[in-house]
Amino acid sequence: MKVGLYSISYSGTWYNDRPALTVEEVIDKAKAYGYDGVEIDLKRPHGSPIDLDAKRCAEIRAYAQSQGIEICGVAANNNFSSPVAEQLENELLMVKEQIRVARELGAPVLRLFVAWRGVTYRNGIATYEITRRMNTFYDSLDYEIRLRAVQCFKECAKWAEEAGVVLALQNHEPVIRSYTDMLDFVRWVDSPNFKCCLDAPNCGLTAHTQSDEYLTRAVQDVGALQMITHANGELREEDGQVVMFPYEAHNPIYPNYRAFIRALKQVGYEGYINYEFCHMPFYDGKVLGYDYVDEQVRLAQRYFRELIAQA
Repeated sequence: MKVGLYSISYSGTWYNDRPALTVEEVIDKAKAYGYDGVEIDLKRPHGSPIDLDAKRCAEIRAYAQSQGIEICGVAANNNFSSPVAEQLENELLMVKEQIRVARELGAPVLRLFVAWRGVTYRNGIATYEITRRMNTFYDSLDYEIRLRAVQCFKECAKWAEEAGVVLALQNHEPVIRSYTDMLDFVRWVDSPNFKCCLDAPNCGLTAHTQSDEYLTRAVQDVGALQMITHANGELREEDGQVVMFPYEAHNPIYPNYRAFIRALKQVGYEGYINYEFCHMPFYDGKVLGYDYVDEQVRLAQRYFRELIAQA
């Protein structure tokens, strides 16, 4: 199993005390901190198809190769929940272009959502709070949303097959409520180019869904459909060891990566687990900045390497 770095961490989304890193600078960070690869977020500032023509993709691909860093995947931020025809067509066009970018970058996997709400910015830092208060379903029934998403996924899967790219659906809310929802979509789409991105935190931060038994069953149920996975969480050093601690003050549960990684090894998964810093770093009445995020990225590589070695 390999450890990768998801570029969202350095996109300037979660800090405002310095500019976002360029894609090349993210690759440099991955190399400096000992990561095997990078996953590039396919929106600005890193990977929007608006900015990545064939020439730019070739430049990024060549730079990553020169640094010995694999482009292990790319990530969409799509939303296939709306009943508004124009909105769905815009989303489909973006994913079609992201499939092109994946092919030109040499990335084998494009991560997809069912209904990513997006983020808004306040004081130069992103927040999920505003978009979580609303949705884009326009009073649609749950089964209608699922039917629309399946039709979109089927269309995308055909483009992916032509491009030699695999789409990986993430078990991420909204619409998806459990990993079994993700598996339902994969079964309904029924394409060899449409598989899974099972992430441990998205199984739910409860004692039950982070138990050894639950995560082991989830990994086993997904099995060979697992194409890529992500990890987040808060880390610190204690007595020379990197440990994880709860980052939601109201919830003492944090992802059980030890059990998750052990289960991945048992089913023969040899792909990437990609670290991402993807929430506002607000602690002790202060919004922390770039240096804190950078330290988390540095510690994460050590943390996950140790878990993989011990599993």
